[in-house]
Amino acid sequence: MPDFVSDCRYPMRLNPHCDSVSRASEQWLCSEAHLVEPERTKYTSLRPGYFASSCYPDADAFHLKVCADFLGWSFKLDDWLEIDRFDVNDAWEVRDCCMSAFRDPVNFQTERYSGKMSKSFFGRFKETGGPGCTERFIHAMDLWFISAAKEVDNRAKGHVNDVESYIELRRDLSGCKSCFALIEFVGRIDLPDEVVSHPVIMALEEATNDFVSWSNDIFSYNAEQSHHSTHNLVAVLMLDQGLDLQSAVDYCGRLCNISLQRFEENRAVLPSWGEEVDKEVAIYVEGLQNWITGPLQWTFETTRYFGKDAHTVKRDRTVKLLPKRPL
Repeated sequence: MPDFVSDCRYPMRLNPHCDSVSRASEQWLCSEAHLVEPERTKYTSLRPGYFASSCYPDADAFHLKVCADFLGWSFKLDDWLEIDRFDVNDAWEVRDCCMSAFRDPVNFQTERYSGKMSKSFFGRFKETGGPGCTERFIHAMDLWFISAAKEVDNRAKGHVNDVESYIELRRDLSGCKSCFALIEFVGRIDLPDEVVSHPVIMALEEATNDFVSWSNDIFSYNAEQSHHSTHNLVAVLMLDQGLDLQSAVDYCGRLCNISLQRFEENRAVLPSWGEEVDKEVAIYVEGLQNWITGPLQWTFETTRYFGKDAHTVKRDRTVKLLPKRPL
């Protein structure tokens, strides 16, 4: 694997509320998703509280708990859509349910666990989230559900994206866009439209999203190839460009470094919107930087990608391929 830890020179930080919020969020996830063993251990070992604490190191306990609950829900939602083999109609039904919960978390009623969990964490989000930030989160989640339904449909039809169409889909499917709205939420800011729509801000977001997505595709490739999944940039490069595995991983690594360069180049040309707005922009851009280091830090502290070998993989940067499961 590329040496991401050395390439990414931003400080890795952890929220001081990590332990207490992690415990509370794990209890919430197990209770709300009605998890029983072995699922309880599986999802608690994903460490959504640690993930949130790595990405939102300055959040207070209340805001951090909302983020941790959202990330735990996201992991479970991923599996409902993938492992439980939902078809595309199921995916659209889940989308309709959760989007209704986001639009009206108080009055919308449902028996679906995914919708009930959405009501729970988003009801708390709306207690302090500004109107612009709230709308951005909802819109980003809609983009995620639409791209997830496309991916479910692609998988059912055996369709493999080319590199260009995969990149476009992945930017919505990464989930980063909703997580960027949470930067505003935890920072108690609500960026004006002229900031959010500015090309430099959008380029900073895209660079962060790309780094998170392409590095994650390298981390998740082993598990996904064992399940014959091709929804991964490494697999797409091998199929679309005819690269061997190591060449595809190296190519992904170069894309990650280019993303870091794009981030720095755009940060250097940030315009000014006046003293007060510039303070909010500084909080947001630092939040994007935390989203470059946070997932990287969490990846080697969870069992999601490398099981119990995460620290060894971090040190040696070598991954032993899992055998492919029978079709």
